[in-house]
Amino acid sequence: MPRRAIVAAAMARDWNQLFILPEGAQPTAAPAEEGEQRRGFFRRLRQNLSKTRQALGAEIQATLFETLDDETWERLEEALIMADVGATTTAKVVMQLEQEATAGQVEGGDALSARLQELLAAIARGGDEPFEDRIDVTHTPTVIMAVGVNGTGKTTTIGKLAWHLQQELGLSVLLGAADTFRAAAVEQLAGWAERAGCEIVRGPEGADPGSVAFEAVKQGRERGVDVVIVDTAGRLHTQDDLMAELTKVRRVISKQLDGAPHETLLTVDSTTGQNGLRQAKLFSEAVPVDGIVLTKLDGTAKGGIALAIASELGIPVKLIGVGEALEDLRPFDADDFARALLS
Repeated sequence: MPRRAIVAAAMARDWNQLFILPEGAQPTAAPAEEGEQRRGFFRRLRQNLSKTRQALGAEIQATLFETLDDETWERLEEALIMADVGATTTAKVVMQLEQEATAGQVEGGDALSARLQELLAAIARGGDEPFEDRIDVTHTPTVIMAVGVNGTGKTTTIGKLAWHLQQELGLSVLLGAADTFRAAAVEQLAGWAERAGCEIVRGPEGADPGSVAFEAVKQGRERGVDVVIVDTAGRLHTQDDLMAELTKVRRVISKQLDGAPHETLLTVDSTTGQNGLRQAKLFSEAVPVDGIVLTKLDGTAKGGIALAIASELGIPVKLIGVGEALEDLRPFDADDFARALLS
């Protein structure tokens, strides 16, 4: 693929840019500016990706490209694979960079390093056909279904997302506690609802998840809320019966509101590396997945999984979690991500 084929699409950089807001919405948070606030976001991201950057090690720097031979490209491949970019994605990147270097399109270590950063960012954006990475919340209400394996940070992500929607974007939010299998799940979600300042719909212990989801959407319509976020039971992607139940919950939601859920977000723990890629693949086979929330990037050397998911599954990473604080859930920006990995 020639260099000119890479499309520099604009991806979401802050909360205002991530969401397509209903007409008349009045966000309370100002858009991020190209100033100190913007640089602060990047410094924090770079810090939180330090383990992945260390995994890339001294291999990816200007000195790597001082001598361009087979060993150079092998070392680059090894470094990217160690960061869990994935063999298939790595092969594409290295092949294109080698072709451009051989053709004299990119010369010099600094230029090659910069071009590598461009290629990685382009993959995260979706390549030639950039992803629609925004989340449309113009429906009344917009229903977001959260799915994922236990322990990935799904419920915490829901709580943080609800907080940002309410506190920064001025949208009303209702949570649906349809994870009725895990003992503490409802209590955990209720705690987040209180912290975010929103209501929660829950059923009795052991209630049918579909009925709770149905009731949450029903109440969301009756109350006129902007967004309903439905938490589903965390499940292993290898549990066929539970995955089938997930499709049932989605079907029940659509019966209550035509076209819902409008957004399905899959939470993936980045520390699981390639296993996270397999999870995303199997979940997307059970239900249409619109976006990935990649959590725990601050504690992993496998941050390259964001690129593998985008390239191999064609699913955009829309949110990233880089810590425990509310502000540590952030919209994903491909250019910042690639720059933080390599710079």
